[in-house]
Amino acid sequence: MREAALRSHRQAGLARLYSASALACLLACGVLTAPALAQDVTDVATKVPSGSQMLLAADTLVYNNDNQTVTAIGGVQIDYGGNKLVAQRVVYDRNTKRLVASGNVEIVNSDGTKINSQHIDITDDFADGFVNALRVETPEKAYFAAESAERMGGVLTTFHNGVYTACEPCEDKPDKAPTWRIKARKIIWNGEKKTVRFENANFEFFGFPLAYLPAFEIADPTVKRKSGFLIPSIGYNNRLGVGVKIPYYFALSPTYDLTVTGSGYTKQGFLGEAEWRQRFNNGQYTLKLAGINQQDPGAFRDFAAFPGGYNVNSGPAGDPNKFRGMMGTKGQFAINPRWDFGWDILLQTDKNFSRTYTIEGYNDAVHQSSVYLTGLNDRNYFDVRAMRFQVQENTPDGNVASRSDKQPWVLPSLDYAYIPDMSVAGGQLSFNVNARVIRRDDLDQAYFTPYVPGSGVQRVRGIEGESGRLTAEAEWKRTFTTDGGLQLTPLLALQGDVDYLNASSASLTAVNQMATNVGAADDMRSSFARYMATAGLEMRWPVLFSMARSSHIVEPMAQVFMRPNEQYVGGLAVPNEDAQSFVFDATTLFERDKFSGYDRVEGGSRANVGFRYSGAYDNGWGTNAIFGQSYQLGGRNSFNSPDLVNVGANVDGAANSGLETSTSDYVGLVGFSSPSGFSGSLSGRFDEQTFEVRRAEVKAAYSGLPVSLSAKYAFIQAQPLYGFTTDRHEVTLGASTHLAENWRVFGTGTYDLQQSVLVKDGVGFAYNDSCFTYLMTYSESRDIKTKEVSQNVGFNLSFRTLGDFGSSQSSIDSIQ
Repeated sequence: MREAALRSHRQAGLARLYSASALACLLACGVLTAPALAQDVTDVATKVPSGSQMLLAADTLVYNNDNQTVTAIGGVQIDYGGNKLVAQRVVYDRNTKRLVASGNVEIVNSDGTKINSQHIDITDDFADGFVNALRVETPEKAYFAAESAERMGGVLTTFHNGVYTACEPCEDKPDKAPTWRIKARKIIWNGEKKTVRFENANFEFFGFPLAYLPAFEIADPTVKRKSGFLIPSIGYNNRLGVGVKIPYYFALSPTYDLTVTGSGYTKQGFLGEAEWRQRFNNGQYTLKLAGINQQDPGAFRDFAAFPGGYNVNSGPAGDPNKFRGMMGTKGQFAINPRWDFGWDILLQTDKNFSRTYTIEGYNDAVHQSSVYLTGLNDRNYFDVRAMRFQVQENTPDGNVASRSDKQPWVLPSLDYAYIPDMSVAGGQLSFNVNARVIRRDDLDQAYFTPYVPGSGVQRVRGIEGESGRLTAEAEWKRTFTTDGGLQLTPLLALQGDVDYLNASSASLTAVNQMATNVGAADDMRSSFARYMATAGLEMRWPVLFSMARSSHIVEPMAQVFMRPNEQYVGGLAVPNEDAQSFVFDATTLFERDKFSGYDRVEGGSRANVGFRYSGAYDNGWGTNAIFGQSYQLGGRNSFNSPDLVNVGANVDGAANSGLETSTSDYVGLVGFSSPSGFSGSLSGRFDEQTFEVRRAEVKAAYSGLPVSLSAKYAFIQAQPLYGFTTDRHEVTLGASTHLAENWRVFGTGTYDLQQSVLVKDGVGFAYNDSCFTYLMTYSESRDIKTKEVSQNVGFNLSFRTLGDFGSSQSSIDSIQ
């Protein structure tokens, strides 16, 4: 008999076999699985759909009425609710209510858990059982094995002489020891507490015993959140010393938790941290606190950089910086599908605490604290936020080189973009609104000789006081394509601004001194309004050249923009807060307004001419290029007009923005990529008369096995009115090579050719496979002025399913 079905009264005894077999299947899937997926009986039962039929296949069925047993022999297969049992023999004893499966027993749970054994003996109520030669593979690729296993009381499963690992067995060498494994005399899973306990355990690494642990306990891997100690970490910094960090996690609720961390530093003492996290249906927030009472603030003194060596970390003379702390909070909530509200706020006892002690989430060099409201719907966007940029630096406030105290409060900044769904006159109409109100408590000014006030005011980067601006812009454009493929895009744009300024007397004095020093007019105003109207035409003619083994697109381009002069230029009249980072290169050649913000507006008539190229080859190679030049056709050149930060200014050719003359410098970019991993690019700006290199960047990289390489060279000619009195040259090199399977060594370095300083360098060593990762790094950084060296050592061990041990990941990422 090959098939059987439970339909007749005559087969009632056989029905018990089916039920018992189903229990065995569910038992193995739910109870005798590794602790990674162990569950209560009621949990398992709910996984079987109601009304499920049980299917049994076997070569022979034997019913023994005298012994009250039912036996399935030969190729036994049982399927119940998606759970499958395969064995050579299954016996169900009605008297003892026990089921015994033997002979290459394999059980596959509906969730994919696999269990293999030669013998399973279990009661039909799941309370007690015994298994020989057990092997378990969970869907998460965790592996358990044991000489035997037993279950008692329905909640406690004990594996005798068990082994646990998260490393996949080698297909070619199944007997080869995994990267790591835990061998224990007993492995006890508690189904109620959701814990796994190892007794008399040895931790083996590449088959060699590494550590003996009399007993230790971990959470069941199915438990995503459980109170207890987390894996500690360790690191080194030459100012802090060796640091050991031990976190403890409190799983207080399904929606909120708390992590408390204690860190000990050999030079500075104990650092305490606490982080509260809470999640709601529409968002989440976090709150972090940290503090330390520094044992040796003097260890931070830097005699080469500061008078007496005193800085933010050390504290001033006579008042050492003992207690330091921070409070930070982040949150984001969805008001509805279109609107989000959130915040990111950092408060500190001093401006460099979080960066010095690597407080996760708050240790960036410049932290942006903000509160925001954002809306997004189709092609419409709205964002309003209050924010402040917090520079985490070691330079004390009041020092001429300090930046943090000169950062403004932005209260608020607003951006709105709207594109109607319908076309207007056959083209696209778009609207943009930008507004900002800025308050700065300290004047931000720069000098002809950096950090030497006596050399005279050269730039006023930020006005002390309050300023505001409201900008509205509308743009319409439409593209026509001729029969010959020429694309013509006419454009109309109108922008209007309203500005006000309430500057301190110190700011007005600095502006007046700058005007005298650079030969400009002091035209500072308390309020003004301006507009800019633009009529433009863009012409593009993409031409495709198809060859036997490649295709190429050459696209000549020309743009003409007609507009009046920029208003309030020629004198120092307009505060420039958001348009200071001006760079003219191939990426900005075809921009209608090349300024980076709204505080400056490009005026005068201008033409941009050049071409774009892209090529694709059958062998997988690709090439691309951009080259062109810009021409001032009429009106006043905005890039040859002074402003408070000298963006575009040209005093005896000192600024050299590339656009200060009626014929601009040439700008270009060429690049290539290959299927073998080679890639490279060359970009630059070249003098319009001599073709002298004004700015250049060369990149080359190879990504492959066993070696990956990268190189970058950057050059920027001296720009005294921007604060750079000498040429800047910098080279960055990086390399990574695989020494053997899973083993890698890597390194990087940045060298300032002008100052002859190795700015930063580092080396690292790594191992990585499916269940284990090891990283060790050493890095150095040097101050360009003082040549002071800062050193860091980091390492990280990561065991899949067990956790990580080592340095914080940020210190590792800085070198890779």
